[in-house]
Amino acid sequence: MEDIFNAIRLEEAEEVRLMLDVNPGLVHIKNTRGSTPLLLATYYGLEEITKLILEYNPDVNDKDGSGNTALMGVCFKGYYNIAKILIEAGANVNQKNFNDATALIYAATFGQKEIIKLLIENGADIYAEDNRGYTAIMHAKDQGFKIPELFNLTKSD
Repeated sequence: MEDIFNAIRLEEAEEVRLMLDVNPGLVHIKNTRGSTPLLLATYYGLEEITKLILEYNPDVNDKDGSGNTALMGVCFKGYYNIAKILIEAGANVNQKNFNDATALIYAATFGQKEIIKLLIENGADIYAEDNRGYTAIMHAKDQGFKIPELFNLTKSD
């Protein structure tokens, strides 16, 4: 089981493909932190391996041990291309983790302007609240970001 996770960490795409060809069920296994191969590949920003794993139909909304999805992880890390790939593969932009945070809340907290735009264009709820009652805009304000600029708002909005 650890072999596929090691191959992902070492960015050995062909090795990952061979393992999944032999045992497609590996796409659903979890490591000790609760991460699936897809979660790990996206966490490391490995676009090619992410695309490869998606060919084997993983649960794109699967959660790690902290309740975070792959989309949430790439939103705080700023991996725009992978966020787009995950959304195109059916990632739920409004999925909540154990703290009720969404991908948009993570993107806003870390000032990921392009990802914020992508999420909103794909139906992210800007009014979703985490378990403290904070929205993405409130988190962005707490971090000192300029809200109109970060959320691409104009005076007519």
